[in-house]
Amino acid sequence: QPDDRGFIGELPVLRVTRRGPEALHFVPAPLEPGSDVLLSLDWDRRFDHMQQHSGQHLITAVADQMFGFKTTSWELGRQRSIIELDTPSMSAEQVEALERNVNEKIRERLAVTVREVAADDPEIETVRSRGLPDDHAGPVRVVDIQGVDSNMCCGTHVSNLSDLQVIKLLGTEKGKKNKTNLVFLAGNRVLKSIDQSHSTEKALTSLLKNGPGEHVEAVKRLQSSVKLLQKNNLNLLRDLAVLIARDFKSKPAQNQLFVLHRKEGDSEFMNIIANEMGAEDTLLFLTVGDEKEAGLFLLAGPVEAVENLGPRVAELLGGKGAGKRGRFQGKATKMSQRGEVQALLQDFLRQRSPEA
Repeated sequence: QPDDRGFIGELPVLRVTRRGPEALHFVPAPLEPGSDVLLSLDWDRRFDHMQQHSGQHLITAVADQMFGFKTTSWELGRQRSIIELDTPSMSAEQVEALERNVNEKIRERLAVTVREVAADDPEIETVRSRGLPDDHAGPVRVVDIQGVDSNMCCGTHVSNLSDLQVIKLLGTEKGKKNKTNLVFLAGNRVLKSIDQSHSTEKALTSLLKNGPGEHVEAVKRLQSSVKLLQKNNLNLLRDLAVLIARDFKSKPAQNQLFVLHRKEGDSEFMNIIANEMGAEDTLLFLTVGDEKEAGLFLLAGPVEAVENLGPRVAELLGGKGAGKRGRFQGKATKMSQRGEVQALLQDFLRQRSPEA
């Protein structure tokens, strides 16, 4: 269970840890030894932990009684809590039955009491426990849920199950070593979750222009529409790549350097252009993606030139790449450096030209 927070006098408590039977409080500045201080507790945090911890005891006990599933560990998280059960799986029907049963116990308003038992008391053997810490000292603290459970525990708890309000089991996740993680919310966390879900539902209703019961179908239709548009867009890009290459080849005097950038595109778009052009005598520098962010690049042309220039192009673009047989391609993080790459390629071609 996470620690309590609050104030000692005017100083906030940053953290509390245990050292044997003592609680160590960490504060941002020294306190005057022997002075009287007012302690104030973050009650919302404490009560939330009480609800989740007592909820865990209840779920653990009922899961064992109903199905024989033992709890091997648990975690009180910031937003949701997890109980690790010693079972490889748990069906949806079992989860539903368990949730129904624990909430029936809450409605029965069963008392939750705390008592201390001597460490050598034989009764200790009858109490649910995963063992005492190695540095434990003093009596053993036992938390009882009337007629349901008796559990060795040093955490904070409610005094009656009715204070839990409600428990919601969110489902299961695959755990480690043939275990199952059962995810749950208790008390005010359930209300917060409902409030969040309702806000999301209202936003979707406004966006999708239909009722909550139709949200799923509306999203499915939108997904299908987007997939179709993406497919059509890709087909158009492929056609455009072929036309760009053919237009270049149709010109009587072809430049030694061909540079093209297109925001909408992918590696296939660039490779189609390179395939159509042949790139035997022409150096191609193609890029796709957002000009101010990351993207993809392709350098194609004479094998020797590409092998020489490829790594330098990748370096200028702040990216990585690899190549073979006259092509070098990869990812770029600095698409804004395309001008520097073009200058590098032009300088390389000038040095190779007969006139030079």
